[in-house]
This record gives sequence, structure tokens and C-alpha cells, in this order.
Amino acid sequence: MVKIWIPISDEELMLLSSKNPELRFERNADGTLISMAPTGGISGNREMKAGHYLMAWVDSHDLGEVFSSSTGFKLANGAVRSPDAAFVSKERLPEGWDQGEDEFINLAPDFVIEIRSKTDSLETLKAKMEEYIANGVRLGWLIDRKNRQALVYRADGTITQYPATATLSGEDVVPGFMLVLGKLL
Repeated sequence: MVKIWIPISDEELMLLSSKNPELRFERNADGTLISMAPTGGISGNREMKAGHYLMAWVDSHDLGEVFSSSTGFKLANGAVRSPDAAFVSKERLPEGWDQGEDEFINLAPDFVIEIRSKTDSLETLKAKMEEYIANGVRLGWLIDRKNRQALVYRADGTITQYPATATLSGEDVVPGFMLVLGKLL
């Protein structure tokens, strides 16, 4: 059997996503698509909480913009990823990013949060976090609800594991932002 696939363009991915709002798609660096099932109630709630806590801090300190899990970020390797919550500092936001046509944001966020749902593979999420870091994300939190822990990825390549009782920090990427991990587990 021969497998044939045609890489999908940004425009085709945006059109496919708009025609299928019940599905979430991401594109791998090689142009292949990943379809992600909708999350359950608990995972959706934790994603919203993560975005809410992050947005409240970022807005109150005028640090930049926060984006939801439906936002596509086009990474340097060509992949389009949609983290559960993302932050881009105001210094890095492209001029006019919020005007004109709705399109993928052509940069890696400064900070991402991924929350492992019941159906997510931990190994797949770890690979995704490593891809984020390799493409310019400075800080990433992988919230592993199943194992009641967080893995924090940094631009210098370090990964730190935190227990359920930890308070996570935005470090120098989202200055002053702190979150009790238990609120997202």
C-alpha cells in the first residue's frame, strides 16, 4: 500500500477548521494534519481556568496578549499548534496582528500551557512541548492531571517536574505570575 498525502496550506487549514467547528486541527511540520477530539467537561474547565488566571494577570500588568486553545500559532518549522493557553508579550506582537483577516499568528508564543486530558498521550504532549521550545517558546507548563504533576519546560532546555502541591511561576517570561498547581488538576 502506498500512502499519498499533500501538505495542507495555511488557507486550507483555516477553511477546514471553519467548516468543521466541532473539530480542532493542528498541522505537523511535514504538512500532515492532526485532528483532536473535543475535551470533556473537566479538561475544558481547567483549560478555561488556566486562560482566565493568565489573562487576569497579563491584563492587569499590561504585559501583552493571551490566546485561547482555538488560536493557531505558525511555528518556524511550519507546524501550526494550538496550545490550551498562550501568552505573547506586547513587544513581540506583530504590528497589525489584530486587524484585517483572521489568520494564524506567525510566531511562537512566549509562554504556553498544555493540560493533559483523559485521552491525551503523555509522550505526545512531551514531544509537543519540546517542539514549542525548539521553535522559540521560552516557557511551557505541561499540566499532567492524570499523574497529578506539572512539567515545566524552559528555553535553556531544562525540564522540572513539580508535585500537585507546587505553586508554578511565570518566571521572567510572565513576571510575577504565580498559580497554585492544584487549581488546574
